[in-house]
Amino acid sequence: MEKRGPVLHIVVVGFHHKKGCQVEFSYPPLKPGEGHDSHSLPEEWKYLPFLALPDGAHNYQEDTVFFHLPPRCGDRTTVYGVSCYRQIEAKALKVRQADITRETVQKSVCVLSQLPLYGLLQAKLQLITHAYFEEKDFSQISILKELYDHMNSSLGNTSLEGSQVYLGLSPRDLVLHFRHKVLILFKLILLEKKVLFYISPVNRLVGALMTVLSLFPGMIEHGLSDCSHYRPRKSISEDAGLQENPPRLDDYVSVSAADASNASLGMGKGDRKMSGDNSLEGQKADMPFSQAEKACNGAQSSNGAVQRLKVPSRASPASSESDWETLDPSILEEAHLKEEERETPASEQAGNLRSKGASSEGLPITVQPQANTGHTVLVQGLVSGLEEDQYGMPLAIFTKGYLCLPYMALQQHHLLSDVTVRGFVAGATNILFRQQKHLSDAIVEIEDAHVQIHDPELRKILNPTTADLRFSDYLVKHVTENRDDVFLDGTGWEGGDEWIRAQFSAYLHALLAAVLQPDNEKILSDFGTGFVTAWKNTHNYRVWNSNKHPALAEVNSSHPFQGQYSVSDVKLRLSHSVQNSERGKKLGNVMVSTSRNVVQTGKAVGQSVGGAFTSAKSAMSSWFSTFTHSTQSLGD
Repeated sequence: MEKRGPVLHIVVVGFHHKKGCQVEFSYPPLKPGEGHDSHSLPEEWKYLPFLALPDGAHNYQEDTVFFHLPPRCGDRTTVYGVSCYRQIEAKALKVRQADITRETVQKSVCVLSQLPLYGLLQAKLQLITHAYFEEKDFSQISILKELYDHMNSSLGNTSLEGSQVYLGLSPRDLVLHFRHKVLILFKLILLEKKVLFYISPVNRLVGALMTVLSLFPGMIEHGLSDCSHYRPRKSISEDAGLQENPPRLDDYVSVSAADASNASLGMGKGDRKMSGDNSLEGQKADMPFSQAEKACNGAQSSNGAVQRLKVPSRASPASSESDWETLDPSILEEAHLKEEERETPASEQAGNLRSKGASSEGLPITVQPQANTGHTVLVQGLVSGLEEDQYGMPLAIFTKGYLCLPYMALQQHHLLSDVTVRGFVAGATNILFRQQKHLSDAIVEIEDAHVQIHDPELRKILNPTTADLRFSDYLVKHVTENRDDVFLDGTGWEGGDEWIRAQFSAYLHALLAAVLQPDNEKILSDFGTGFVTAWKNTHNYRVWNSNKHPALAEVNSSHPFQGQYSVSDVKLRLSHSVQNSERGKKLGNVMVSTSRNVVQTGKAVGQSVGGAFTSAKSAMSSWFSTFTHSTQSLGD
């Protein structure tokens, strides 16, 4: 089968006055055998029209959306979507279809990609969308086919290293807007909490959310491949229409992105790690690949080749964290045989898989941290399924049911309370999301730079330490310097985007190195004792801590801003308290209003006194003139 390029599809989504949002064009067709103008969608992508044409889009002439779709066809990796929305007056069209009954026509042009190149795809797509609308004839689709070919040829050899991955994501603007609260957002995600970002229009929403994620080393490049494994709502009639004996999406809830490539008989990438932590407590069962999945993966195996995995049981709110750490021994064995599989014919590999499956009938390996030390008791270690560097970056945050949805349509609202979803970092523009506070741990209102944390205990855990306040103040001061200089603004190293990412990378590396030190209570207190304790209970910490990372031995294991308490720290703490506590905000508002009233009163008093003085002066002048005139008359 011919290897696919990084761009999977170019899609046009329009708004129909009766049917609502629907796919009007796709190239190649979204479903094999369908035409380019088919409205039908794969079950996994049933929310695509609502993501591409966002809620409230009619209020803006144009907008841009980043969104994530679940994998399909056994790809097992996230599909990254970028959509450019525009609207045009119907009377301006050269060719007007019969179903256009509204005064304006609203459409989005989308790119569905295998690479997380959000800003780069957006830059290219905006130009094409503008040209497509300038045609004023939406039946002219040749430009869209050319876009597909051009993107695949130009992005075919694109590496996910370098600045182009971060195009359009500005941590500098983020720090200028959120200031000291950026570190709180960083820690919220480290703790794998349910975080909801809120603002309209969508481009501001997705830009802020993805910029926060770009502060995590390697997260944009390699950390999101498992971030959209959710199952859409299905009806009984829809289920009956699916292919015979399909693997249910909920059976894959805890399978990481790398499993499919390894399970397709060694035909995937050899340098990507295999996920070890991919099962929950439940009964063992075979998980066969459907014919469609074999076609998508390019597998050339004989019938009956299966991967022995432990099918996850239904997760429940009461299920313990240890459920996420149960492994099937055969997975770890296969991880050690990756090199052999590359040199073994497919028929022999199929036999090996069967033998491994037969030997995996024993009890699974259960990995749990020790109660006191937090160290895990497993030599082989958990494997995240992500491409990691020597420090174990990116952390396995967006795996095992922790979702990243830069934009969330109202039709996806059920995911916030889905028991198979551990948590999420999601963006929304609909006020209904913000009103249901019980479904999230924190709401980030981007417009006001306000981080609303509902749980008092979580607020206490995230309360910044003195060292954290110094770190945040250091960022803010460097970013605000020379910000008004037209020529230097944003171009230098210190205070620039890459510099800010480097600071957060150093902060995270220091935290990881500190955790590995013996008798580290004093060191960890600079990061926040409560925060570190909570972080050690997260999935990403358990995966990271179960493996060895010798490179961290060369990293300074103390907080970048540790040191003795000083008067400047008192000022920092006071400033932070005034800016972030409710009582402090009220006091600040009172001080501002009092200052304003004093100034206004002073002006009024000044005007009154000044007016009286001017009146007295003119009256005196008038009297003196009259007196002089009278004296002259008497002299005459």
